Amino acid sequence: MSKLSEYTKKKDYLICVDSDGCAMDTMDIKHIRCFGPCMVTEWHLEEWKDEILSRWNDINLYTMTRGINRYKGLSMALSEINAKYTPIEDLDTLVKWVETSPELSNGALEKAIAENPGVSLKKALSWSKAVNASINQLPDDEKLPFEGVKEALAMAHEKVDVAIVSSANLDAVLEEWERYGLLPNTDIVLAQDSGSKAFCIGELLKAGYAKDHVLMCGDAPGDLDAAQKNGVFYYPILVRHEAESWKEFMDKALARLLNGTYEGAYQQEKIDAFLNNLK
Repeated sequence: MSKLSEYTKKKDYLICVDSDGCAMDTMDIKHIRCFGPCMVTEWHLEEWKDEILSRWNDINLYTMTRGINRYKGLSMALSEINAKYTPIEDLDTLVKWVETSPELSNGALEKAIAENPGVSLKKALSWSKAVNASINQLPDDEKLPFEGVKEALAMAHEKVDVAIVSSANLDAVLEEWERYGLLPNTDIVLAQDSGSKAFCIGELLKAGYAKDHVLMCGDAPGDLDAAQKNGVFYYPILVRHEAESWKEFMDKALARLLNGTYEGAYQQEKIDAFLNNLK
């Protein structure tokens, strides 16, 4: 897999594919089994567990904030919990950091704690580390590609270049895609360490693709935004309808990209379906 700075196009068309929640059925399990429960445990919210976990999943999976950064999601959830269920100690410090920090990561939070060792920042870092540990303990056989992904990528790769464009951890993406034999049908893997999705698509365009020859395939509003910022097409993998989405990709969307009929009515139909599928 070449580095972004060394990447060269092999074909005239490019498809960028997100990983978690798009190609890999890993997003639901991570939030339902790891992110939400770890928050309940860290802040001792067991009394309101069912309601809080349901709301966490809405924020992170089923509404227009799907795919939100983990710390932004945490700030939103804790602010609602503070207003509705129980006071969250030192919440303002966490909210301010989320709103003002140029980087929202464990490393950035560790630096913030060194300057301001507030309770909420420490607990947020403890939660994030617990989430990572919990994700690492998920059984491999429960982190699968969605139905149709392998076939769709193999079909596409015969005619287009394929780039993984993900905000997930690079090692996790490589391990998951290699385990299920998906990597041979990709040309480059761009993950968290490569920059934002919008940045990565912009850099890939520099390899010489026409914008109307490039498609971003994703499942979250951030994927649509990354595509629109670069003036390329967007194909949605609809949450709760992933298998059907990948089937349509093979049956219709890929051909439209290649024959020049993706633009206009079909693109708008796909964006409308995506937006209407999220609450």
